[in-house]
Amino acid sequence: MAYSRKDVSTLTRAERRRFVKALLELKRRGEYDEFVRIHIAYYVPDGEDGLRTAHMAPSFLPWHRRFVLELERALRRVDPSVSVPYWDWTKDRSTTGAPWTADLLGGTGRRSDLRVTTGPFAHAAGHWTLTENVTDTEYLTRDLGRPRAPIDLPTRRDLDSALADPVYDAHPWDSTAAKGFRNKLEGWGPGRGSASWRNHNRVHRWVGGAMTGGAAVNDPVFWLVHAFLDLQWSRWQRRHRGARYLPAAPPGRNSAQHGRIVARHERLPPWDVTPDELEDHSRIYRYG
Repeated sequence: MAYSRKDVSTLTRAERRRFVKALLELKRRGEYDEFVRIHIAYYVPDGEDGLRTAHMAPSFLPWHRRFVLELERALRRVDPSVSVPYWDWTKDRSTTGAPWTADLLGGTGRRSDLRVTTGPFAHAAGHWTLTENVTDTEYLTRDLGRPRAPIDLPTRRDLDSALADPVYDAHPWDSTAAKGFRNKLEGWGPGRGSASWRNHNRVHRWVGGAMTGGAAVNDPVFWLVHAFLDLQWSRWQRRHRGARYLPAAPPGRNSAQHGRIVARHERLPPWDVTPDELEDHSRIYRYG
């Protein structure tokens, strides 16, 4: 029977407590750090050679759908009542409300070094030392809203502009694709700086700190962000009935993307699953 993923702002105190407790238990067991390692390994920009699966590619959405589901399965082995909530940043836009409360994810980092000092994931609490990272920093960092160079969260209009595109993805299947739902949601745009960061990318930048690089998984908000993106993929599918993951077939040998992206029926590393098999999640979980 399918279970529900809820809006984080609607979680009860008990649900918040169980979610946090399950995350901390995965960290204690060493399982959580494996998720960080996986994301670092598959964070391959389109400027590098080789296969891209997690970012700047059509498989951005199915890759993260499976990634969040793997984390959720691990959480539910600890506590079967737990599921990953989602954070609707078009609605909950403050730096002090959900999910940034002391009983959930804690707040922003202190000004001097961006270290998070509140909540269960603060380094001083003794349960959340970063052991897998792209830097030597052992504590969680955030810079909510970037006060020294302010940036706003994406709006409902920003999200709707992505949802309105009837095509899943388009040539050249990377961060420069001007058309297609995937890149508009992932958020790679023309230009430089904050104007080029849209939707998903802009949220990562708004949170700041650990969320700005390949080790973003070190911040538990990563899962809430990607659960909300997963919900948007579901909404896009309902809006555009019959629209499918693209490309349906691998790019030809003469294409610059040959062997660099995953087509609909190809296996999606590091799992033995295809994007086609990940398009429907309704038998596993639903959104409340």
